[in-house]
Amino acid sequence: MKKLFFVAVLSFGSLTAFAQGEDVALETTQTVIAQDDFSEIETSDLPEAVSTAVSTDYPSGSISKAYVNKQEQYKLEVTLEDGTTGTLYADMDGNWIEL
Repeated sequence: MKKLFFVAVLSFGSLTAFAQGEDVALETTQTVIAQDDFSEIETSDLPEAVSTAVSTDYPSGSISKAYVNKQEQYKLEVTLEDGTTGTLYADMDGNWIEL
């Protein structure tokens, strides 16, 4: 009877120790929204170099919206004749940049 009791206590103790020893890893997902410091401007307020760069490199494109930041970098939403739209970035001298 003592052996049966000892075996029961031992098995219960090992199950309890096993349950407490589990590490649970939680996965978290963070969504970061990058806030750019661009302010919308009129397309007529764009520097001539930027407008010329668009008309030269994208002759079938038109600038639908324009934005500028403190470093005088321009974010341009360009629409092509076929309806394709895209976002381009340029500096004040009309050079294309990647942000």
